[in-house]
Amino acid sequence: MEWEAVIGLEVHVQLTCSQSKLFSGAATAYGAEANSQACAVDLALPGVLPVLNRKPVEAAIKLGLAINAEIDQESVFARKNYFYPDLPKGYQISQFERPIVHDGHIDITLTNGDHKRIGVTRAHLEEDAGKSVHDAYHGQTGIDLNRSGTPLLEVVSEPEISSATEAVAYLKKLHALIRYLEIGDANMQEGSFRCDANVSVRPKGQQELGTRTECKNINSFRFVERAINHEIGRQIELIEDGGNVVQETRLYDPDRDETRSMRSKEEAFDYRYFPDPDLLPVVISDEWIDEVATTLPELPETRINRFITQLSIKPEDAEQIASSRELAEFFETSLNGYDRNPQLTANWVTGELLAQLNREERTIEQSPINTAQFAGLIARIDDQTISGKIAKQVFQELWQGGESADAVIEAKGLKQITDTGALEKLVAEVIEAHPEQAEELHGGKDKLMGFFVGQIMKKTQGKANPGEVNRLLRQLLTK
Repeated sequence: MEWEAVIGLEVHVQLTCSQSKLFSGAATAYGAEANSQACAVDLALPGVLPVLNRKPVEAAIKLGLAINAEIDQESVFARKNYFYPDLPKGYQISQFERPIVHDGHIDITLTNGDHKRIGVTRAHLEEDAGKSVHDAYHGQTGIDLNRSGTPLLEVVSEPEISSATEAVAYLKKLHALIRYLEIGDANMQEGSFRCDANVSVRPKGQQELGTRTECKNINSFRFVERAINHEIGRQIELIEDGGNVVQETRLYDPDRDETRSMRSKEEAFDYRYFPDPDLLPVVISDEWIDEVATTLPELPETRINRFITQLSIKPEDAEQIASSRELAEFFETSLNGYDRNPQLTANWVTGELLAQLNREERTIEQSPINTAQFAGLIARIDDQTISGKIAKQVFQELWQGGESADAVIEAKGLKQITDTGALEKLVAEVIEAHPEQAEELHGGKDKLMGFFVGQIMKKTQGKANPGEVNRLLRQLLTK
């Protein structure tokens, strides 16, 4: 039997647009001493009342506009009731029946180049819970309420994702949007961009959904892909062996690359939602929405289209560069320094630069090469002062602290040999030293062209102009 997966994602985005919490004035800085950022409201002391912070509401409006969603101009906060040690009130203030954002979409690019639209059911504001610390005290659990009350935006997709690869593509698009809008840092390692994956399987072609499980709090794109793939395989194997999938919450263990049961999955009625009597409905005027709209930056899709239409960048390169606001800004600032060959700049950004950053696990902001140095390197490649091979050597010198491409080229004597007379002499010497191969190349064995180019590059330590070498080889061998 052929199976298909049905996946929906719930992403908790910690909002950093405000320095204080959703309903109190306490700070939200990451890494502070336990319980040093929890005020009377966060601790749920008797007599305290929540007061809504304006900034998170504006952040939600921003995201709603960016994903072409409906913005409910009168949304309501509700109490989500459950009991857990790190939830002092015994309930979480969230939104249920009337979320602030609903019915939007995010478009993703599939591996074959096609596009797919994933619906966004809702994006609602809620406060974060505290944190249970299980490894600080032997035989005891500590409670850190620093995170309690931190503003979150929970973004819920429609169950329209069909594979782990699509799920990661959707998450990366959402991640990029959060960064572009500057409403959150979306740092997965610090827990400010957390994903819950709802996964079910069904026979291919069947309309009815299968029983779903929820994989909680996955904190990297790689782990999301692995967790979903494992859960799809587990469910198919379970059903084919005659068992039934149980609706439950599961934890992904990256060390064992498996999911395991945590608890039965709650439904909405388990939480006994009701409107919070301490908070008025949030009324959003047309003027407020228009005001927020004026603050929107150029969004990824717009930037991708501009790169393709105005700069003639390949679509796949444009999409990769625009996937990160910081990377796109590095690219465009480099073009300000040298703009004659945008595609060459794009090739080096998506190739050598990203590869080196990935090898050293750095972000683009941590690149030792600045945009002026990068533009200088591209200029020397484009004007054929240096070859692509030598350029990689110059790039490494700049990475290690070189002042500029020109300074490195001059100090190391790396300028490309373009003098036709000198190259012609070298080509003649190599042909004379390899008469048999020359005869075969002359007879039509074109694969040997690479052999001769390689020999000349070896003699010149990579400084010969490859295009001129190819031209001279063909010219001399056809005489």
